Amino acid sequence: MSADASTPGAEGAPQAEGAAANARRNGAVIAGVIPGQSPRVLKKAAHFAKLMNAPLVVVHVDVTRFVTYEDPDGYVHSAPIDLTIDPAAGDLDVVRSSATAVLENSGLEWSVEQLVGDPALAIKHFADRIDARLIVVGTRKRGLGESIREFFTGAVAARLAHRQHRSILVVPLGEPVPDDQEIWTE
Repeated sequence: MSADASTPGAEGAPQAEGAAANARRNGAVIAGVIPGQSPRVLKKAAHFAKLMNAPLVVVHVDVTRFVTYEDPDGYVHSAPIDLTIDPAAGDLDVVRSSATAVLENSGLEWSVEQLVGDPALAIKHFADRIDARLIVVGTRKRGLGESIREFFTGAVAARLAHRQHRSILVVPLGEPVPDDQEIWTE
């Protein structure tokens, strides 16, 4: 069990241990999480990591930054999309705290990583780098704003499913929408 503090991809953050860190995570289960998300995603990801006897890597993607370039050793340099937006460093702290609360007594080897940019592409590239066995993500709470965003950008799970070969487990969050209720309104 560990709570790795390395944060490749966030400028000014500690540099990951490169190849050694990736080797420890080889074949891991990835849990893509956002601050304030239900712990169900982490619990399901931990369940499958145990079944697969694999480490678990909890990832948070900072969408307020984009990748500027990547060093040959794998360290990712990034820049903010908009200088007026507050950095999402606090989001990583929330994700790390949630992961610790759910996983500290799990007996799993686990770590937390922050990626940057488009969530689907960032998770895909990270999964390729560590040869992940499974990617676990959650749905978002439905609402008009979220429905419009997903209409234009696509859900992260759907975009992941079309961009790589790994299995993706989508964990529903909250109550399912009844069959006779429209998904687009709420």
